[in-house]
Amino acid sequence: MIKLSDLSNKTIGLVLSGGGVKGVAHVGVIKALLEHGIVPDIVSGASAGGIVGALYANGIEPEDMLHFFKDTPLLKYNLLTINKPGLFDTSKYLVFFENYFPTNTFEALQKKLFIVATNLETGESEFFNQGELINKVLASAALPPVFSPVSINGRLYADGGIMNNFPVDPLIDTTDFIIGSYTTAMKVVGENELKNSFQLSQRANLLMLHSNVRDKLSIPDLLFIPNHLDVIGVLDKKGIEKAYNIGYEYASKLLENVLVS
Repeated sequence: MIKLSDLSNKTIGLVLSGGGVKGVAHVGVIKALLEHGIVPDIVSGASAGGIVGALYANGIEPEDMLHFFKDTPLLKYNLLTINKPGLFDTSKYLVFFENYFPTNTFEALQKKLFIVATNLETGESEFFNQGELINKVLASAALPPVFSPVSINGRLYADGGIMNNFPVDPLIDTTDFIIGSYTTAMKVVGENELKNSFQLSQRANLLMLHSNVRDKLSIPDLLFIPNHLDVIGVLDKKGIEKAYNIGYEYASKLLENVLVS
């Protein structure tokens, strides 16, 4: 059990995994945390978790975060790329972020934020927490081969979840209490769910993302792994509201069970 009063004088860290559209469940988790009086001070996120983390760190309310995901297109023909690796040009998504981050710097955020992205040239994950913001958030969520990599300081970066899908690392020495939200749902699948190249690619990506976090999931003091997210596709825009509700209902129920006054 966790005493809410014990958290009042502690620095609280929040780590948010990737998961594509499933990652919108993080928004529901944050809403439940805030309703129970738990306000994270520092956030670290990968991919979809990086986007949610940036929105939270900028003081955006959960309901407005949900609107952001609903209003931002995913796979539209006018976002296709012609001369870049990847199907969709990640840089074309910049305009959808500018209204939410007009100052476009880490320093302008209300909360401290860490974003992880994968350096495709060195094969290592890297954390960003200062300077220009949006391009690094986009890089963290640029899942290949769907989205093109992003150039940062002359190097190409892609989805942070490739190498570090649960980026708890920066929170270990900077916070007193760590909360984790993990939305890369795993389940056993049958042969009938691996019939084509797209299903096979999605499954391989999921296994890859999950394999690099197993040891880290024991680090948080409080961990949310919302159930039933496996019914939502990684890029299924129709699943946004469902993911949000799953995250909120799961987190609300868990908090009612573990929190004491």
